[in-house]
Amino acid sequence: MTTNEVPQPNPTSEQILDWLEDSVSFFPSFLDDPYQSNGYQWWDETQDLIHANTNSVANNANIAVAENPVSPVTQLPSSDSSKKRKSPDGPVSETSSHIDRKAKTGRPVNKAENDVKKASDEVATPPVKRANGNKKGTGKGTGNNCNNGNSKEGRWAEQLLNPCASAITGGNLTRVQHLLYVLHELASLTGDANHRLAAHGLRALTHHLSSNSSSSAPNASASVGPVVTFSSTEPRFFQKSLLKFYEVSPWFAFPNNIANSSILQVLADEPNRASTLHIVDIGVSHGMQWPTLLEALTRRPGGPPPLVKITVIAPFTVENDQNSEAPFSIGPPGDNFSARLLGFAKSMNINLQINRLDNQPLQTLNSQVIDASSDETLIVCLQFRLHQLNHNTPPNERTEFLNVLRNMEPKGVILSENNMECSCNSCGDFATGFSRQVEYLWRFLDSTSAAFKGRESEERRVMEGEAAKALTNRGEMNEGKEKWCERMKEVGFVGEVFGEDAIDGGRALLRKYDSNWEMRVDEKDGCAGLWWKGQPVSFCSLWKNGYQVSYD
Repeated sequence: MTTNEVPQPNPTSEQILDWLEDSVSFFPSFLDDPYQSNGYQWWDETQDLIHANTNSVANNANIAVAENPVSPVTQLPSSDSSKKRKSPDGPVSETSSHIDRKAKTGRPVNKAENDVKKASDEVATPPVKRANGNKKGTGKGTGNNCNNGNSKEGRWAEQLLNPCASAITGGNLTRVQHLLYVLHELASLTGDANHRLAAHGLRALTHHLSSNSSSSAPNASASVGPVVTFSSTEPRFFQKSLLKFYEVSPWFAFPNNIANSSILQVLADEPNRASTLHIVDIGVSHGMQWPTLLEALTRRPGGPPPLVKITVIAPFTVENDQNSEAPFSIGPPGDNFSARLLGFAKSMNINLQINRLDNQPLQTLNSQVIDASSDETLIVCLQFRLHQLNHNTPPNERTEFLNVLRNMEPKGVILSENNMECSCNSCGDFATGFSRQVEYLWRFLDSTSAAFKGRESEERRVMEGEAAKALTNRGEMNEGKEKWCERMKEVGFVGEVFGEDAIDGGRALLRKYDSNWEMRVDEKDGCAGLWWKGQPVSFCSLWKNGYQVSYD
């Protein structure tokens, strides 16, 4: 749609926040924290995250009455949560009644109502799902209002969020105001994937505006307050959520499966079968990965190693800076998976030792820090944590960390990362990086809709709240498979092809989940990729040290 809006002369974030302050009634809920931060209490799921009365919005903001009648909007997604949860086989919800009130009542439509109508020209019409003819498993995605996840058609939230980010970058204050209002009308954590993406994206945009301004708009900090994440949950529910997610989605179960098979593959190549197995866990599994491996070690010819050591490198965080946290990396206070894992190992007659290093910057790791010795089979399991290095970290320091790994002389390094094929050099402006993060979060929300069969779930909410950190974590944008593999080769690692057990095990695992998931093995580099609806999600790779390095 072509508009006649004229960009403001270099408006700043402070000007936008001044507007928020002047018209705070536009956002009576999203500027308030919808969650109970005192203890563990769930917000009432029957109440929309973002809800406003259009009449009060118009009156409080003194918006002029529109002079011309407004025609009804065709299939604009409704903010009515009851309409969002319609069956996928039912009709797409019609326009909210307040938008075409003029046509029905003869009362003039005010400017706020016209804004919602205006945005509909920028929103793709959500396609109606077909009741029959779907492939096996595709009917699980009942939380979506799009029937093809790799098509932009029907993904209306992105068509609001990305233009808003571009308007912020370009300094178009009028357009920012307009799109924030429309997002506010449509966002909800209890709707389909589009509504949930709009809700998380709206919070991220207001967070960006607040963090780049010295203005102190009323309650502005609350708009970026804590959503339900790992660190804000009760430990037992946190574990329950992880277990449920592993049960319904291969997002982490697949790379963990490949990693465990790779560890067994490296062990099989070691001549000294009586050596200690030492795993450096730089990952986000919170202990979920290891019971399967321990059980597999008991079935190994000759039994498990005499000692299994797991050194957990806990995420390094900056005090009072939640934006330094990689998604899924930090659990709730009081969570202690070590005790449970030690008890499990004892029941299987495995001698297990767990060491945890808290707030240890990745760049400072060495053989002494992790207490490694030359007679151990040292394997580094590095999963979804390289994002932390992207937080204000120059490219040469990321490469230096890989040099640190190589100097520890591991027998194998398993690297798993998100695969959005992004070059950070091209994500210098906010809008470009934000659009890639939105794309990542869409795939997560779309896949969790299928995993939970479109049902509202507290477990789903906590996983999605954690994933949404990608929108506000300044270092979250991943560089993609090609770039990380290039870095590994630069410092002297050599790629290793996965064995048949790993490949067959990965494919067998995916048969448990929605058929939109698939595994692809790159013939060029041997990486195993996890794909959702024909789009890459993550990759797994196995590396061995190409250099011989002596311990100090």
